[in-house]
Amino acid sequence: MNILQFFWKNQAQICDLTLEHLWLVGISMLLAVSIGMPLGILLTRRPVFRRAILGGATIVQTIPSLALFGFLLPAPWLGERADRLAITALTLYALLPIVQNTYAGITGVDAGVREAARGMGMTDGELLMQVELPLAFGVILTGVRVATVITVGVATIAAAIGAGGLGEFIFRGLAMVDNRVILAGAIPAALMALLADFFLSRLERRFRYV
Repeated sequence: MNILQFFWKNQAQICDLTLEHLWLVGISMLLAVSIGMPLGILLTRRPVFRRAILGGATIVQTIPSLALFGFLLPAPWLGERADRLAITALTLYALLPIVQNTYAGITGVDAGVREAARGMGMTDGELLMQVELPLAFGVILTGVRVATVITVGVATIAAAIGAGGLGEFIFRGLAMVDNRVILAGAIPAALMALLADFFLSRLERRFRYV
């Protein structure tokens, strides 16, 4: 049985695991954006926290994914369910590019534009929401794109702790020494990462040149 026949025969399971993978990535990215953007904004207002926040996010990025899953496993609430643990780990991995690009995008807004807005009587909140964030949005999307691609890849490791996703095929194929099974997980994951990169890069270019 060749790879195409294998894909056709197992299409239902491939679709199910692809949806599981998308769910893990989607929830993780939603949490990462919800946490990372406010942290990036905080750094522009309170630079004293920059070393601690960016340093912490950088340290998480240097920890191998399996090791991070292992560190989180003893946690009482997280360790009870594999999906919670996986989502937490993926969220932590996605934070650094989002925090960095939010900070870089806002601080990169032209000082003259900022002064003009203040001259119009804008408060700090109005300046942020009506000037800085719209102008920085293209840069922020770059961070979201990078984080999404990273998360799609790291999510394959989640199968090692029973969280599901396309990594199940990859680990199963490695155990069976069967390239067809490995590719059944690797190809959809790679396509998912490429599609996410393509669509987010197009969106990013649109906002950069608005």
